Amino acid sequence: MFTRRTFTLSLLGAAAMPQAVLADTFEVTRTDAEWQAMLTDLQYQVMRHEATERAGTSPLEKNYADGVYHCRGCDLVLYASDTKYDSGTGWPSFYASLRNAIGTKADNMLLRTRTECHCRRCGGHLGHIFNDGPAPTGKRHCLNGASLVFKAA
Repeated sequence: MFTRRTFTLSLLGAAAMPQAVLADTFEVTRTDAEWQAMLTDLQYQVMRHEATERAGTSPLEKNYADGVYHCRGCDLVLYASDTKYDSGTGWPSFYASLRNAIGTKADNMLLRTRTECHCRRCGGHLGHIFNDGPAPTGKRHCLNGASLVFKAA
């Protein structure tokens, strides 16, 4: 019998599922062991468990060379260097992603709703999008450098 309690428990269980369990909705999928083998511990925690690297620790934060930023998990091109700017936050920041590069979802982990962004192809966690960025979008894609690979032009 399907009761209100059963329904509530099933919703809570679905919400608590780790991202790796939901990974079959992405084009690129790997087992947890495969992700761990290809990523450092920090990269794995950030990309697969939505952790955040410490501010100011990514060498990509101050990188302003011409090129593109790829997903570390599947090599999809995500951001162009001409949309990168110094947000003063300690993380690489962009005002826009490339078309069809990222996906978003609501993140309610810190008692307020934020917009989380991830690679649309492998689901790797990238960071969050805020509404305090520069023109022309007014957005700040505040990303973990651990999720990105820079390739010079």
